[in-house]
Amino acid sequence: MQIRPENPADEEPIRAVITSAFLKAEHSDGNEASIVDELRSAGVLTISLVAANGGAILGHVAFSPVMIDGVHDGWFGLGPVSVNPNCQREGVGTALIEAGLTNFRRQGLKGCVVLGDPAYYRRFGFAFDPDLRLAGVPPEYFQQLSFDDRHRGGIVTYHPAFSGG
Repeated sequence: MQIRPENPADEEPIRAVITSAFLKAEHSDGNEASIVDELRSAGVLTISLVAANGGAILGHVAFSPVMIDGVHDGWFGLGPVSVNPNCQREGVGTALIEAGLTNFRRQGLKGCVVLGDPAYYRRFGFAFDPDLRLAGVPPEYFQQLSFDDRHRGGIVTYHPAFSGG
């Protein structure tokens, strides 16, 4: 398996992987592939990595900028992350997330947030911080990972692609 940046020929296979990965997900609106398409079209898909085996795309992860209290200052959102259902629980998602986070650390960026299962994302260093919030979600499912060890508080907002606009 190779982790690499997406290329234009990957767009349809990425869409297929995202759609199949979230097809039976309990907390999915079914719009995850559209979110990635909109982020790409808006030029804010900061990191878009695929896990490939030969010509097959096994998984994908997206990272895009977030704002804290209305300001973008080096923080990004992880997601969506998706893995072909036939390849789940084989380390594909872990490898994608780790590669993206490593890239951000090398660039000297400030941090990353994620909305998801605390037990899963804790393994990457994400933790709940009551001072950093995302409106409308259970706070324990919104987690942060600071790359510069500085505390950051405020209200986080994602790109409008995440809210359908």
